[in-house]
Amino acid sequence: MEACNTYYYATRDPLGATGDFTTAPEISQMFGEMVGAVLADAWTRAGKPADAIYAELGPGRGTLATDALRVMARAGFQGTVHLVETSPALRGEQASRLPNAQWHDAIEALPKRPLLLVANEFLDALPIRQFVGGIERTIEVIGGALAFTRDGAIVEDSPARDAATASIAAHVAAHGGVALLIDYGHARSAPGDTLQAIRAHQFAHVLERPGEQDLTAHVDFEALARSAAGVSLTSLTTQGEWLERLGIARRAESLASAHPDLAGEIETARHRLCDAQEMGSLFKVIGIHAQGWPAPAGFA
Repeated sequence: MEACNTYYYATRDPLGATGDFTTAPEISQMFGEMVGAVLADAWTRAGKPADAIYAELGPGRGTLATDALRVMARAGFQGTVHLVETSPALRGEQASRLPNAQWHDAIEALPKRPLLLVANEFLDALPIRQFVGGIERTIEVIGGALAFTRDGAIVEDSPARDAATASIAAHVAAHGGVALLIDYGHARSAPGDTLQAIRAHQFAHVLERPGEQDLTAHVDFEALARSAAGVSLTSLTTQGEWLERLGIARRAESLASAHPDLAGEIETARHRLCDAQEMGSLFKVIGIHAQGWPAPAGFA
């Protein structure tokens, strides 16, 4: 999974209608604006520390950062922008929107400063392990094709995901700040096979065309919370509830008033982001904040 995704992201821009999938920031500017408002509010309530930085993990085309930073600038935030991205193709897209950004290959390379961090659909692409009957499920070549070695009831874990969350928490604990982790997944640890592949906006077999399709797995938010030591955590909430609490409906009304010809598209985008049958329930949000920093807004 790690090898496939490393090659996949290094060799293409996978987003949009001509790519393989679409993320929330590409659906509407409202998503990034809500993220920016939450980070700006936390930074303001923390006393507007001048050394705070904006950081994003797996920032796609830079769309979320562009929308979030526009809102944050209105609150007076002028901190530097740091993007954790290893894909040359996506770094090029990000540079066209965020020419003053600084790029890093790992979370641990971020400057030792207070973080205003967001990770949207980052953790789901980190590699998982699967176990059947307590024995790790692996892949071998059978008859010239890739095949799983074991079938049966599956239990998953993700040391890479645990390590990433622990790194975020360690940075926040040591240097201050807040982090928003947004992804699709489940609230409680449970058995089940969640590994999936997406190609051309359709599900595909996970062992077909390795390196040529996006591989992801649902985030286990209970395990994620266990990995975040030394920090405070918000409650877990669904993306839809979080955005509605933050006022996305009012923002949609404002945008529709300013652009009446786009009112239908704006409302459709809001429903896609928030409705339970769309992204609203499957996608979830949890906040991390340092002791002495306020909890980010929008959580119960």
